[in-house]
Amino acid sequence: MIVIGGGLAGLSAAVALAEAGYRITLLEKRPFLGGRATSYVLPSGDHVDNCQHVTLGCCTNLDDFYRRAGAAGKIKFYDRLIFSSPDGRRGEMHSSWLPAPLHVSPSFAAFPLLNWADKRAIGSLLMSIMRSGGRPADLISAPGSVRPSMLDWLRKHKQTERAISRFWGVVLISALDELLERTDAQYGVDVFWKAFLAYRAGYRIGIPTVPLADLYDGCRNNLVGRGGEVRLRATIRGLEIGDNGITGVAFESGEMLRADYYVAAVPQDTLLELLPENVAVKQPIFQNLKNLKTSPITGVHLWFDRVVMDDPFLTLVDTTTQWIFNKNLLYGGDSTGGQYLQLVISASYDLVQRSRQEIIDLCVHELRGALPVARDARLLKSTVIKETAATFSPEPGCDRWRPAAPSPVPGLFLAGDWTATGWPATMEGAVRSGYLAAEAVTASDGLHQNFLKADLPVEGLSKLFAGRSGNKS
Repeated sequence: MIVIGGGLAGLSAAVALAEAGYRITLLEKRPFLGGRATSYVLPSGDHVDNCQHVTLGCCTNLDDFYRRAGAAGKIKFYDRLIFSSPDGRRGEMHSSWLPAPLHVSPSFAAFPLLNWADKRAIGSLLMSIMRSGGRPADLISAPGSVRPSMLDWLRKHKQTERAISRFWGVVLISALDELLERTDAQYGVDVFWKAFLAYRAGYRIGIPTVPLADLYDGCRNNLVGRGGEVRLRATIRGLEIGDNGITGVAFESGEMLRADYYVAAVPQDTLLELLPENVAVKQPIFQNLKNLKTSPITGVHLWFDRVVMDDPFLTLVDTTTQWIFNKNLLYGGDSTGGQYLQLVISASYDLVQRSRQEIIDLCVHELRGALPVARDARLLKSTVIKETAATFSPEPGCDRWRPAAPSPVPGLFLAGDWTATGWPATMEGAVRSGYLAAEAVTASDGLHQNFLKADLPVEGLSKLFAGRSGNKS
């Protein structure tokens, strides 16, 4: 069994299949595992994540994958969200004793960065989403139709501009890596249903306490311990496909590797490059992948000469910078020699053409507004990591182009957050795709094993409405 790609999709498929008794050869072109959710060492010796990745309490499959990888103990969860405006004012959201979906309502009512008109509009729409069980009637598409964008849908439901920018946008742009005007409204609704309305613990943020690459050591050990192989720096030239299906993987070195089954867990554009041209052109499923657009993420890493932030993380509103992560605190390290912060900007279209120094200057200026102590701190060093095609864009109509795990080529299965997982481009979506590919492989082999984990059971008052809509997730 060959799995191509060592990101979360490939790793989850490989580990699940290995535990089901398949001998896996995992191929990854980079010198490390994790794909876009990884870390590496700078020439200075500093470990940096390519971009800070987090999980949520509602991500059941990612939680299962971390357990299989032996990394569950390397994730710390937080149930208090802290927001800061450009003038340094702060607000918090956290859970209370009330049942879902009211558990966050007391802190929301006291949230100082929104006025009562904003809160009334937000509360009304959240209750409407709850009463629909996460499936609003005006987003149930007729065959062939395309749902509206999240921005259009919010304005249709009379959300104030401040509610859009300081609440809906703050959550969704980070969660979906896309601007509201480019996001399918149902994906936006799904985020709030799963993270805030359906379950009390859905919104809790889990952050790795180690560099991202350290999360995957257990995957390698799992595969090798079961007789498999993990090959890094394995650059593939293409897939060999004959009349009866896929027959091998060709390497740049000229080597050919063969197996009974193959899982291609690579980005959609990479898959098109690996397929023979006649196959890519002939099959509509592969041609449709060209319709999936991508969106960028930018990570900014800053090292200061002193401690400027005491919280583990901070969410900014009305700024280009969206999140600040206190890496010293998250990693449990010593801050006596200064402090290392990572900033994240999702859907960073405006930064793609900007220079490294322009981005650093902008982010430092915004950080000093949110963290007054940083105004007197000296920036020791910095770096910027741009992922110009970080994720596929969850734009309206994108589901038409997302393929299922079984491909039209016998023996070839597809995995990746861009496949038909029911989730957007998240780590949870990537793991779901890996598990779905593993299920498809076992089904083709007559074994029919289940790996995909169900969503958390709907709780509290939300449970009364989920059943009516048919949404029991």
